[in-house]
Amino acid sequence: MARDGVVTVSTSREPAKIAGMFDAIAHKYDTNNHLLSAGLDHVWRRKAIRALQMKSTDRLLDMCTGTGDLAIAAVTAASGAPADVVGVDFSGEMLRVGLAKVRSAGLASRIHLSRGDATRVPLPDQSVDAASVAFGIRNVVDRDRGCREFARVLRPGGRLAVLEFGTPQTPGLKQLYQWYFRAVLPKIGGLISGNSDAYKYLPASVGEFPAPEAFANVLRGAGFSHVEWQSLTFGVVYLYVATK
Repeated sequence: MARDGVVTVSTSREPAKIAGMFDAIAHKYDTNNHLLSAGLDHVWRRKAIRALQMKSTDRLLDMCTGTGDLAIAAVTAASGAPADVVGVDFSGEMLRVGLAKVRSAGLASRIHLSRGDATRVPLPDQSVDAASVAFGIRNVVDRDRGCREFARVLRPGGRLAVLEFGTPQTPGLKQLYQWYFRAVLPKIGGLISGNSDAYKYLPASVGEFPAPEAFANVLRGAGFSHVEWQSLTFGVVYLYVATK
């Protein structure tokens, strides 16, 4: 939408809109992720998995699992791999792609994918030992409720790892990153996926996400007793780790 010569991008988190957007780009989602992050998305997910400090008997909830990259990385980790993963997402097409990947990797007995909403996680109270959400919490329509749901399904002492995009604060790097994020990424992502709106939404939604301390307060308010965070790749991404 254009207003006074300036193009604005809707950052509505209405569930049907977000699910439809991800359905539309599911077929090229992995390709874009790996290309646009220069492969660093693999590194970020491995850090999140290590931060969870899981045991071989643990069950992991991977919320907003998408095509299952974190779930697959978790069960195939060299150390700290859980017994199994429940991956939940509300995009049917993303789950369809993820299921094909899980079956191809021979992991169907350890990764169970289900369609569901982060504000109504389809699991009983205190039923998982760890939880994760990679690049999905900013899309949840009610983040406070979503974080309370994580606390609800985690057993006491369970850990939550959240990966989410941020903005580098180093002068020079910040401007370069913003130019890439707002001018280059939407063009490449749109060209590959055929849906430029989805890759315009990405930088716009990141710009509206709370600062680290503010999001840490959301986690504390949801019932997590200890919350810490670290910046990855000069602040391009933040890893939050919270303990119930």
